[in-house]
Amino acid sequence: MEETIEEDERRDIVMSRASCMQWSQWQLLDSILPTGGFAHSFGLEAAVQTRLVSSPEDLETHIIHLLDNTASLLLPFVYSALKSPDIETWHKLDGILNATLTNQVSSKASMSQGSALFRIAASVFTEIPNLKMIRDASLGSKNVYFHHAPIFGLVCGLLGMDPETSQRAYLFVTLRDVLSAATRLNIVGPMGASVMQHRIAIVAETVLEKWMDREASEACQTSPLLDVVQGCHGYLFSRLFCS
Repeated sequence: MEETIEEDERRDIVMSRASCMQWSQWQLLDSILPTGGFAHSFGLEAAVQTRLVSSPEDLETHIIHLLDNTASLLLPFVYSALKSPDIETWHKLDGILNATLTNQVSSKASMSQGSALFRIAASVFTEIPNLKMIRDASLGSKNVYFHHAPIFGLVCGLLGMDPETSQRAYLFVTLRDVLSAATRLNIVGPMGASVMQHRIAIVAETVLEKWMDREASEACQTSPLLDVVQGCHGYLFSRLFCS
């Protein structure tokens, strides 16, 4: 009888921990988490000023290409980091991505968002001491760049998120942030952005199925024009976003 009671207590503790962890996983995707994502347009501002995007229809096409490019280039780093959420794997992936991102604008944006995400995650998710330990051990190192995708994968791995959910979450955050930028650039209104987000989600799921669960060595770009346009952001006369 006592053994049965102990087993029930252990099961309740495990379930309680799992439920608390799920709250942390949701918070990671909350737009209120100050990771600096809304300071970046993912090249949309440059695309608008170069007339590549001038209507809601252009915007939807642009976002679909952006999601495909993000999935092919960055999901492999998210996946590889969450599979082995340790400091050695993260440092290796961070260095590879730094060499891969030849676009200075996107590289700086990735480092800025990654640094912010790691700082916030280490401060908020205190139930996972490894986050603060890994960050503290890496601060000041000349060989660590704090790129966003590997850090996102590392945090997801330590939060206990499964690979499919983590990669879907990365695309969701990208879609959310670029549509937020579109509303502030007055390409589409808040209601139109919400409708578009729901519509694009179907395409995003297809993109996820195409590119998920790939190693970092398989990372590639599918839309190099987006990379070129984003690289022009620094030359814009007036800018609302950092990238």
